[in-house]
Amino acid sequence: MLNPISVAMKVGAVCLALLFPPPRLGRMNFEAASSPAQRPKKDYLTPIEADQIRDAMTVSERVRLFLGFAADRLRKIDYELQQKEKNQQWSDRMWSLINAYTGCVDDAADFLESGLEKQENLRPGTKELEKRAKEFLPKVRELRDKPELAKFKSDFDDAIEATQMAAETAQKVAKELSAAPERRRP
Repeated sequence: MLNPISVAMKVGAVCLALLFPPPRLGRMNFEAASSPAQRPKKDYLTPIEADQIRDAMTVSERVRLFLGFAADRLRKIDYELQQKEKNQQWSDRMWSLINAYTGCVDDAADFLESGLEKQENLRPGTKELEKRAKEFLPKVRELRDKPELAKFKSDFDDAIEATQMAAETAQKVAKELSAAPERRRP
């Protein structure tokens, strides 16, 4: 005779195994992904950079840090272009750097916009974002037009759009800041 409890436990174990299969061992095959949209999103800040962002006291400091990280990603893209061997790992590094640049610029604009609610002095961050966006935009357009980076054109288009939107955010925040004068301390 079958014990009903052991049958229930076996059925339960099979159901759990179907719901939560064990992880597959081995490397992910990025070549199998047909488009960059199918690639996994990576964290684009190093642990040290993330700590610097967390330790920053004001929104303007965070904006400056993100823009510095974005400039660093552009320098790294230039460095990668000078490499002679351009294989799959090179393509993955380029893709990561381009998307890290876009993420940094997006986050800088997001922090600036959210800083309006905190009623902080955002003028330094706003000026920095306006200045850097003017520097970054021609550089990213130049990179997009390079023949060896043709397969990253859509990623560069996203980076250009993010930079333009960040510049618009800086202008919008600057207008809102100019509407309310800053109080002077006696």
